[in-house]
Amino acid sequence: MPKVRIPTPLRKLTDGQGEVVTDAGDLRSVIDRLEQQHPGIGDRLLDENGELRRFVNVFVRDEDVRFLDGLDTEVGESDTVSIVPAVAGG
Repeated sequence: MPKVRIPTPLRKLTDGQGEVVTDAGDLRSVIDRLEQQHPGIGDRLLDENGELRRFVNVFVRDEDVRFLDGLDTEVGESDTVSIVPAVAGG
């Protein structure tokens, strides 16, 4: 089963877990399952149109999904999904 790495700011939604396990499929279905298991996390990742928020980066197999198939990126049984909030500097 794929592992999803949860960044520190979102861990309050996963009861402090830094990594959760979900079912394989495409990224959209992985996020849907995360939302079912941890209500509220979907709203943090997806905008009102159901697309990834601009300030959230998601990597599958260490590849940015924006350069793959976005939310249609396949997530295999042994894959790791990393959610990385964008960091702004000044």
